[in-house]
Amino acid sequence: MSLAGQASEAVKVSAARDRCAGAGQCVLAAPAVFDQDEQEGLVLVLDEEPPATQSDAVREAVRACPSGALTLRG
Repeated sequence: MSLAGQASEAVKVSAARDRCAGAGQCVLAAPAVFDQDEQEGLVLVLDEEPPATQSDAVREAVRACPSGALTLRG
């Protein structure tokens, strides 16, 4: 099933901070789920199991991540 076909399902997200480039695309796409730490600017996952209402935004954040640091599990 494509990512778009799963948009209404709940997801789990994780981040590999060692791969994060600090671009902030995840924060722009899903600010309720992601943030950046103040020291290094690396991704922080605020909600590892965001509500289904955030699924589209989380999927966009994963697609937009230039370093591939985000992992999505459905």
